[in-house]
Amino acid sequence: MRQIILDTETTGLDPRQDHRIIELAAVEIIDRRVTGRHLHLRIDPERDIDTGATEVHGMTREDLAGEPRFADVAARFVDFARDTEWIIHNAPFDIGFLDAELARAGLAPCSAIYARLTDTLVLARDAFPGKRNNLDALCERFGVSNAERTRHTALLDASLLAEVYLRMTRGQETLTIDAVDPAPKRRGAAGSHDDLAARTLVAVTVSDEQAVAHREYLEALARESKGGCIWLALDAETRIDAPAWT
Repeated sequence: MRQIILDTETTGLDPRQDHRIIELAAVEIIDRRVTGRHLHLRIDPERDIDTGATEVHGMTREDLAGEPRFADVAARFVDFARDTEWIIHNAPFDIGFLDAELARAGLAPCSAIYARLTDTLVLARDAFPGKRNNLDALCERFGVSNAERTRHTALLDASLLAEVYLRMTRGQETLTIDAVDPAPKRRGAAGSHDDLAARTLVAVTVSDEQAVAHREYLEALARESKGGCIWLALDAETRIDAPAWT
């Protein structure tokens, strides 16, 4: 399924108090790869922006003068986001604002647009109960650089969340492996177990980019386990034991 990572910036905290969306970003993922295709919209909120909100994202109403209203770009958003899985950090916040904006534009709510909704805050709280699970904390936990995130901006935050989501859902949730012995295999006519000679071994070569990504993931595991990543330790031993060719 096609997925999009969504993020918004707003004039305040509550759409029921007529606060509005001022920035909207959606980053596309297909087959667990960020495609580079995205939607990024800056929007005239038709109202002032709370001082507290400006302190978070840095935008004032003057910065958005001349930008389109949400109703003017709503169709572009719906076309980009329809029938996809939406992945949002703290989804009720963004969905509440989007539903309010879509209603003003005379359009159906979010639930009629997306095929599935995933909240990464819920995933993080399940995986790391009792820990900080905001975007900055997750970037640190999974080794995603957020050095450019001096303020909240929708496109940067969506891009960072895409990397966090992909690392958070790679499938390895613990450092332990089930040690249950497999069921005994039936012996062949010669009285031995599976005939290994009859098997075809496939050598898999990874790209430099994949190797770097794997290394970063292992380092993130090491930080989370306080340096207890056995794969990094084995890799270090291999490097030490390897012969020095001249």
